[in-house]
Amino acid sequence: MAVAMASTGSNFGFCSNLKAIEKQPISKAAPLRYFFSLDPVQLSCIIPKRSLSSSASTLIGKATPATVVEGGNSQETDAIPTPIVIIDQDSDLDATIVEITFGDRLGALLDTMNALKNLGLNVVKANVYLDSSGKHNKFAITKASTGRKVDEPELLEAIRLTIINNLIEYHPESSSQLAMGAAFGATPPNEMIDVDIATHIAVHEDGPNRSLLYVEAADRPGLLVDLVKMITDINIAVESGEFDTEGLLAKAKFHVNYRGKALIKPLEQVLANSLRYFLRRPTTEESSF
Repeated sequence: MAVAMASTGSNFGFCSNLKAIEKQPISKAAPLRYFFSLDPVQLSCIIPKRSLSSSASTLIGKATPATVVEGGNSQETDAIPTPIVIIDQDSDLDATIVEITFGDRLGALLDTMNALKNLGLNVVKANVYLDSSGKHNKFAITKASTGRKVDEPELLEAIRLTIINNLIEYHPESSSQLAMGAAFGATPPNEMIDVDIATHIAVHEDGPNRSLLYVEAADRPGLLVDLVKMITDINIAVESGEFDTEGLLAKAKFHVNYRGKALIKPLEQVLANSLRYFLRRPTTEESSF
């Protein structure tokens, strides 16, 4: 999923203060100086069924109560496909692209589109395609207030959690496949990911004016907002990117720069070390005693 953000001149429209919305506790291992501003949108919170601890402030649209699985019945099979939600800010200049995949189990996702509209968004285009991994549902989304793509990390995270909540609501079998299942799903994941093993970070040059940052980590609510905050906290601007939720994992790709230029090697190392320290399990050095 791609996400466009900006802190010193980036596309995310960072402001000098972050408006905290509703504290959303975090789930398991998994989901910057606050420069974001969130347009006033009427959002309703999902109350996690379990108590979690999260540093992210996230509001998500509550799915309407479901009595039937969207698009028909949810056949139970031994192999439950991995749910994938991608938020892409790179492939379209005018809209945020959202892609949802869950094998061949997804229906028309009409309730999901309605939930996105409740966040103050317009679904301007939708299409479905099939390949070997199943049915892919793609939406082009803009903000109703401006007609432009979403550029606030908080709202992008709200979109992500709204979609995942609806996925769990209409396909409860996906709950055990998603990190969010521990937060507001009926069935939490059977096994938790080891955050130390799951965390991978790499920075590569992407031309003279920007670098490409890859982050893979255990997912949890608020992870997208926290990652952008960590990056901008060290004065690195986030231009755009993609944020993928793949089962228990989150995979992010961010285009970043420092004062309009690609990151130099020492700054790449600072960025990687900062994110690694933030994402991995805290440790205490024996020598500190």
